[in-house]
Amino acid sequence: MFVHAYEGQCATEEKRRISSEKPAVNPRLALFALALGTFAIGTGEFGSNGIIQLFAADLDVSIPVATYAITAYAFGVVIGSPLITLLAARVNRRTLLLGLVVLFLVGNGLSALAPNVVLLVVFRFVAGSVQGAFFGAGAVVAAYVYGPGKGGKAFATVMGGLTVATIAGSPLGTFIGQHAEWRVMYWTVVAVGLLAGIALVAWLPRTGDLHGSPVRSELNSLRRLNVWLMVAVASLGISSIFAVYTFIGPFVTDAARRDAALIPVALAVFGLGMAVGNHLGGRVADRYEHRGLIWGYGSVLALLVLIGVAGGDLLVLLPCLFGVGATMMFAIPTIQVRLTGFAPDAPTLMGALNLAALNLANSLGAIGGALTLEAGWGTLSTVWAGFVFTSAGLLLYVVTVARPKRDRPARRGHIKIYGWSTGRQRDPELRLEYRAAFPSRRIRVPSRRSVRRAPVSRP
Repeated sequence: MFVHAYEGQCATEEKRRISSEKPAVNPRLALFALALGTFAIGTGEFGSNGIIQLFAADLDVSIPVATYAITAYAFGVVIGSPLITLLAARVNRRTLLLGLVVLFLVGNGLSALAPNVVLLVVFRFVAGSVQGAFFGAGAVVAAYVYGPGKGGKAFATVMGGLTVATIAGSPLGTFIGQHAEWRVMYWTVVAVGLLAGIALVAWLPRTGDLHGSPVRSELNSLRRLNVWLMVAVASLGISSIFAVYTFIGPFVTDAARRDAALIPVALAVFGLGMAVGNHLGGRVADRYEHRGLIWGYGSVLALLVLIGVAGGDLLVLLPCLFGVGATMMFAIPTIQVRLTGFAPDAPTLMGALNLAALNLANSLGAIGGALTLEAGWGTLSTVWAGFVFTSAGLLLYVVTVARPKRDRPARRGHIKIYGWSTGRQRDPELRLEYRAAFPSRRIRVPSRRSVRRAPVSRP
């Protein structure tokens, strides 16, 4: 999911910051430290969904009220992460990462000590504000330590920590919460985060090349309508995955009437589906502009109906959980590629907006599911809230952004160039890249008056 979200950022940082000399650090150790950080963040986020019943009972609140803690974390990413990204624009990325780890430890440590649900909501907001900024700064550092031309590969390795968190970290956190206490799960996350902080101190490079830069040009991207349309499409459409994932515990124990020991198994099945869908969706996103999103959203709608009708049977529920995770993650890489393509000159801010959209979807899914439960429509009714949101996102995309008739695979050797302005045409490196993609075309450097936008490659 996040590999494509930050692919443009990695490429930009390579051209802007990386010198011809390789940094004097071990790339594998530095990437492992970053991956350990994303693993801790992912385990804290997704593990909370698996223990929602536990802290609801301990704090003497209903599950819909306990869901506010999940929603608060998402709002922390939506509000706090972009704000931190802008305020820390000029801060060295290494320093920023270490500061974010400290904030992460504080947020999760206080969550473990929360005496009531109100303070738990506040502390989860603090913990969530770290996520987007950490991923954005991690993308810059990953591109730096791996060297020119390997930014995408480097960040793919870093994001492996998040994938492992969905498959293993979240089920393990749920298991710990069930057999010890829900607070112990957060203390475990703190311990992993502390290890990540020590690794970052030891293995990240100390260099001025990782200093920040002004964000005035990135802020200008917020004026583009397509950026906000894609944010809305992502926020609405992806919410269904959280309308399911947040309530996996009640699905297993209340709807399917099975022992709570099966909840970690269900979480692992869901996480495995996410990993498979992300891998396949990345390939489709590179080849087609729209099909990944349209196919993914359409497939998840069918699976939501199946869960809502027959999800009380565990033999139906588990394959559907795998399918929802796979089909929704199949769509997400297309969203990330499209959003980054609409604003290639604002990679850092687009990275923050990517995660903001995903976590706004987290909030919508959790809130929608909580409302259906409060209305007394049954445990499985949360999927219908997700159905409504995803249908709205798919309709918005088809009407405003997608042009399915032109959705054809790009020919080998062609590249897509977004926002090719006169200034970019004067860039020698981009001209060489354009000449490699279109060897039969002559390249003329036009005047600023004669050209406003260069042609986009077509098959």
